[in-house]
Amino acid sequence: MNAPVKAGTSVRVFEGRDAQDMRRIEGFLAEQRASLFHRPAWLQAVEAGTGQRAAGLVSERMGMITGWLPLTEVRSALFGKALVSSGFGVGGGIVAESPEAVRALAAAAENHAQANGFASIELRGGPIPQHWECWDDKHCGFVRPLAGSDEAELNAIPRKARAEVRKGLGFGHRVTVGRGARDIAAHYAAYSASVRNLGTPVFPRALFTAMLDAFPDSSDILTVWDGETPLASVLSFYHDGVVMPFWGGGTFAARAARANEVMYYELMLHARRQGMARFDFGRSKTGSGPFAFKKNWGFAPEPLTYGAWTDGDLPKRNIDPTDASYSRKIALWKKLPLPVANTLGPWIARGLA
Repeated sequence: MNAPVKAGTSVRVFEGRDAQDMRRIEGFLAEQRASLFHRPAWLQAVEAGTGQRAAGLVSERMGMITGWLPLTEVRSALFGKALVSSGFGVGGGIVAESPEAVRALAAAAENHAQANGFASIELRGGPIPQHWECWDDKHCGFVRPLAGSDEAELNAIPRKARAEVRKGLGFGHRVTVGRGARDIAAHYAAYSASVRNLGTPVFPRALFTAMLDAFPDSSDILTVWDGETPLASVLSFYHDGVVMPFWGGGTFAARAARANEVMYYELMLHARRQGMARFDFGRSKTGSGPFAFKKNWGFAPEPLTYGAWTDGDLPKRNIDPTDASYSRKIALWKKLPLPVANTLGPWIARGLA
């Protein structure tokens, strides 16, 4: 049973067509110091890049915005239907000024899910309604301040990881930062190889292009090269004084060349020169290889709180790659030729928002 909502609080669906309404929501999010994943532009880029519909719920009282729930309406033949806040993000969830607004948005989201056949609602952060499932033991985030100089940044990396960075710098790799077609092509070549090697379908190239278009002043691609061959590349966002290396990876050759180590170190230097104060290494599954890699770089793990509501009459989607049911599929995917993986992957991955 939903908790009562305070009289005078209303919730409406955000259509995304009214520029003035967009500015009001952006203003509210700026006041609340909300994440990049809460912004309507993020939802619209996901829709443009994957076809998964952007939506959102706005709570108001006496004509003033009191809360916002960004939603991606995920529809997948393989993984079912779900409302995700926020699609392809590691954060999102409800942003609200009061418990009343939280309850109003949660109730409206449940009604929207049931009316449209969505099996579940997933919240990545933010307040979790009392009657929803909640957990904080599956993912951790990794954030630390950037140092004041290049040398201080290198010395801030623990000894073993610092030695790997020094080895990589010794190769004299060329490093570029840009947003053009060549940068996008290099990024996709390195990133798609990386995720195939991990047994994961690659996201559509159109998603990366849409994100760069949506955030023209706060995103770029840093690539580490061996001659004209990209070894490692990362697409990063810059938000509220924080750099977020979001989609990054390297080829098999990147390992011996320590290109991934160079990539992240060079991004730290580049971000500081852009005025950033903190480095957000993103989320990782607790206890995973990436989790250990980030700890070895001196980042302290912080548990991330997520929540979900599930319609008991419908099957809940499962996109956890560590689930035993996926182990054989992951092993097979790793063996696919890269052109085949890059052809099939985007169709599958668009349902993994």
